[in-house]
Amino acid sequence: MASAPNTALRAARNARLMSQDDLARALREAGCASATKRLVQRWESGLTANPRPSHARALEKVMRLPIESLGFGAVMAGRSLSGGEDGTVVDSAIGEVAPEQFAAARRPRTPGNYSGIWLSRYEYYSSGRDATFTAVHHVVVLQHDNRLTVRSLPNSAQSSLEMDFTVDGHVATGTWSEHTAQDGYYRGAYYHGAVQLLIELTVARMAGKWVGFGKSFEINSGPWELVLQDSSTSKAAIDAYDRPPEAV
Repeated sequence: MASAPNTALRAARNARLMSQDDLARALREAGCASATKRLVQRWESGLTANPRPSHARALEKVMRLPIESLGFGAVMAGRSLSGGEDGTVVDSAIGEVAPEQFAAARRPRTPGNYSGIWLSRYEYYSSGRDATFTAVHHVVVLQHDNRLTVRSLPNSAQSSLEMDFTVDGHVATGTWSEHTAQDGYYRGAYYHGAVQLLIELTVARMAGKWVGFGKSFEINSGPWELVLQDSSTSKAAIDAYDRPPEAV
């Protein structure tokens, strides 16, 4: 049986406008002396399903993503390669996440099934306040074939959030829009843009980047992640998460 291509790694490389030679060169500069274009080709074709630990560390350093988001499953979702002695789960995109928030990752999930309640978090820089903020929502994800609709629960945050994705392998590509609170800093303004997330093999976390415009029409970008909270979309599950997420 033919190996499945690693579409997540290829998408991450293309998103950085890197050729296979460029990636191999960056890996060598990161301390992975044995990295070659041929090695990158083997990863992307699926002929090599899991990199060596030294290669994995270099990939994380160069791509600035956890190895699981690059289409490999050698490390448990949410953990750094070193695996902290205290069991702390490290979210390389945004910050630290308590281990219990990844409880959903330890429950069996059907591959390719993304419906459920997820925790959405993204970072943005406010030029008016000269500070970086994190926006957090509980969202409902519903799947229709390879399309995902994402809608925030009304009581989980003051703003309302919508996202629409198309899933191709381990890559979710789509758009986002947010209606800010009328009495908030942005006075009910609407913002929208594009987003691309890489899906971990556990189907319990997606992480990537958003792109959008600011109030002065400059183009901004930042990290965005979705972390599975509950695989159910029943009324009881929705009611249970229709509240502000706990501080993270």
